[in-house]
Amino acid sequence: MLIDKNLPPEIQVKKQLRIIDALIRRADREQDFGGSPYSLFQSAVSLQGEVWEKTRDLELALDTLGKASVVLESTEHARDQMQRNLADTLDIMDGGFALFSAGKLEICNDVFRSLIPDITARITSNLTLDAYFDLLEDSKSATLSVDPDVGTPGQTRRAGQRASFVLALPHDRWFQVISRRTSSNSTALLQTEITGIVRKNRLEKDRLIDKQAHFLQAAFDNMTQGVCTFSAEGTLLIQNAAFGGLLDLPYPLRRKGTAFAQILEHVTRNRQFQALGPYRRIEDRILQLRREGMLRDRIRQVDGRVLDLQVNMLPDGGFIVNIMDITVETQTTQSLERRVQARTSELTQANLRLRQQYDEQARVEDELRIAKEEAEAAVSSKTRFLAAASHDLLQPINAAKLLISSLVDRSRQSDMVETIDRLDRAFSSMETLLHALLDISRLESTGSEITLSEFAIDQILSHISEDCAPLAAEKSLRLSIVPSGLRVKSDQHYLLRCVQNLVVNAIQYTPSGRILVGCRRRGNKAVLEVWDTGIGISRKDQKRIFSEFTRINAAGSRASMGLGLSIVEQACRHLGHKVSVRSKPGKGSVFSLELPIAQGGDAARGVQPQISSVPRSDMSLIVAVVENDPDVLFATTQKLESWGASVLAAQGTREAIRLVREIGMAPDIILADYHLENNDDGIRCIAALRRLVKSEIPAIMITADRSEKLLQAGQKHNFSVLTKPVHLSRLRPLIDWKTRPTSPS
Repeated sequence: MLIDKNLPPEIQVKKQLRIIDALIRRADREQDFGGSPYSLFQSAVSLQGEVWEKTRDLELALDTLGKASVVLESTEHARDQMQRNLADTLDIMDGGFALFSAGKLEICNDVFRSLIPDITARITSNLTLDAYFDLLEDSKSATLSVDPDVGTPGQTRRAGQRASFVLALPHDRWFQVISRRTSSNSTALLQTEITGIVRKNRLEKDRLIDKQAHFLQAAFDNMTQGVCTFSAEGTLLIQNAAFGGLLDLPYPLRRKGTAFAQILEHVTRNRQFQALGPYRRIEDRILQLRREGMLRDRIRQVDGRVLDLQVNMLPDGGFIVNIMDITVETQTTQSLERRVQARTSELTQANLRLRQQYDEQARVEDELRIAKEEAEAAVSSKTRFLAAASHDLLQPINAAKLLISSLVDRSRQSDMVETIDRLDRAFSSMETLLHALLDISRLESTGSEITLSEFAIDQILSHISEDCAPLAAEKSLRLSIVPSGLRVKSDQHYLLRCVQNLVVNAIQYTPSGRILVGCRRRGNKAVLEVWDTGIGISRKDQKRIFSEFTRINAAGSRASMGLGLSIVEQACRHLGHKVSVRSKPGKGSVFSLELPIAQGGDAARGVQPQISSVPRSDMSLIVAVVENDPDVLFATTQKLESWGASVLAAQGTREAIRLVREIGMAPDIILADYHLENNDDGIRCIAALRRLVKSEIPAIMITADRSEKLLQAGQKHNFSVLTKPVHLSRLRPLIDWKTRPTSPS
């Protein structure tokens, strides 16, 4: 009996409702096995046909129970009939069913009771759920396969509302057991046979495995790489067709069970193969495999093929052999090696040639260095020679000019005037050429003679006015010098030579008109410009006029060596001054020099002493002349006496002191050469005469030395410096200026 008839009707109805609820839940359950080994059968268990069949059973049971509940309270006969109908309904179910209420078996059908024979007798109404699970675990007739997400059957009892596991019964029968917790806190166990589904899926799995094995074997056999495996005992297990084909193994050696040593011996000792690896004996190869866990060798066949043999140990003690045809790779590598060797040989030859060229270049460079050193030594020697000889070269010219000046004064009423004028111009040309040669020699040296200083540009302009005014007057040209208050930074000597050359060049190539010299500010530069109204220079000639010995022929112009503008270009390049020219043929030219403005900028105009170019008619002075060259001393004396001066002529300091002592009075001015005899010089002479008379006698140093050191000494010892050959147009005004009573000491 499923329900005890002696129970009150209310309790019987509640139990019937619980049975109906369990049946409904069984019909709606999801066939879920979790991640158990039998999860492959989930879909089969939930086949739609079975669901429909169980649903019909449940609907029948519900109908029966519903009818029974209506008449339950009316008659006892109706209640008995309902219980019998419910029992019949559960019995016609093909699966087992049991309901545990309050931990004990409430109701079950015959399938549930008789499913496992060795525990059938122990399934009674007092059986608890835990005891039933213990019976399952101890049963000899059933094997439990538990869902791994739930655990053992003992754990299933604590799995909550839903758990499942599979029973494997004798004769290859399979049942799924599902545990469900009802809403009334009861537990329903449902046993569904899945034998057909298991067998069907097993066949399908075997078919799929066989199919995959067929595919794998086909892919294995069609690999270009030869592969085979050996057991731990060293016998052949499986191999593909490429393995035996690549090694040309005879059929007996391809059979399963062939020893690895036999195959390796065949490969090594067969006359058609040659092992290229370091091991020659089979034993050595076996030891290498055991020791290192791998073996690799290269085999070359007589037909030229090269095979790569590789053996690797497997975890179970066996090993796998791979063999690959690397003929193409080997040939490519050898070809590359040959090309590399050929290229290396070419590079070696090229390197040898480069080394030879380098050695030759080094030899040539050594020769050039030696030649350069010799040339520099020659230039240095030439520079030293010209520097040393400049005094001796300028001395006779200075004497000749003084003598010629005296001849000019004495022959004004004779027929020798023209001859003496020509002689004077010839010596002036020679003087100009000598100065040009000395300037070029200095500029071509290391440049150590260039000394930058800051000075008023008017100092340069005043010298230009004094030196070039007579030359301009000879050609009836008007030379205009515009005063400027700017101070510039340059080498005073070379800047003066540059401006002199530009002005002389302008006078030479200007038949008539005017020459203008001035300086203006342009930004942070001072631009000194020389304008003329001469013949002009064509654009073609403007590119070459600064080259040495370049001349532009012009009617009425004096012949020259073409060195003036070359000196200007070289000096400005050394000084860092930009020189430029603008010109139009027939209109004239403008030469410009850009000079850096000194710190302090402008200088007050008129601070430099203005020396009058018009001398007094009679020079009533006592002049001490100290000059070691007799000719120069004679010529200077003659010229000074022609001006009316009384001359004390001496060749050294001792003689000058003696003459001053003889007259018993101090001279009005001292004219001394710098280089005297026997380590004597003009500075010592001036200082000695001043000590003798205890007076700051005015002094002028007349010398061929153009160094900045001498100019600094003149500022220190208070004497003026005139360079040889001396210009009389500058000497006479300077003497008059320095001997004026109002002149500072």
